[in-house]
Amino acid sequence: MIKNENLEKSDSDKEAKVLAKHIRMSVFKARRVIDQIRGRSYEETLMILELMPYRASYPILKLVYSAAANASNNMGLNEANLFISKAEVNGGAIMKKLRPRARGRSYMIKKTTCHIKIVLKEKSI
Repeated sequence: MIKNENLEKSDSDKEAKVLAKHIRMSVFKARRVIDQIRGRSYEETLMILELMPYRASYPILKLVYSAAANASNNMGLNEANLFISKAEVNGGAIMKKLRPRARGRSYMIKKTTCHIKIVLKEKSI
């Protein structure tokens, strides 16, 4: 589930926020990718994410595309001047199910989810 939060502020403080909830991946695996793109420009981020060999890079790439589209369409910001001002990954709900084991016992399987938040701002020139 992707939620777009665009806040109208003054021209220098406009930012495009995007939040993806309940992404079915580990928080640590997503943070490994997010740490590489934090603070980088939009074009550089796209190049990095497209070349990364991790499975976590695809949902993050979709979020960056969505945030940039919101910034250009809803706020009139130029995509060439955007950079990742804030990127964070938080833990989500844990889906639990039981797997049958020997002698009538059961084993808990925990499937972790995460929430990814990305904020794009325009560089002050």
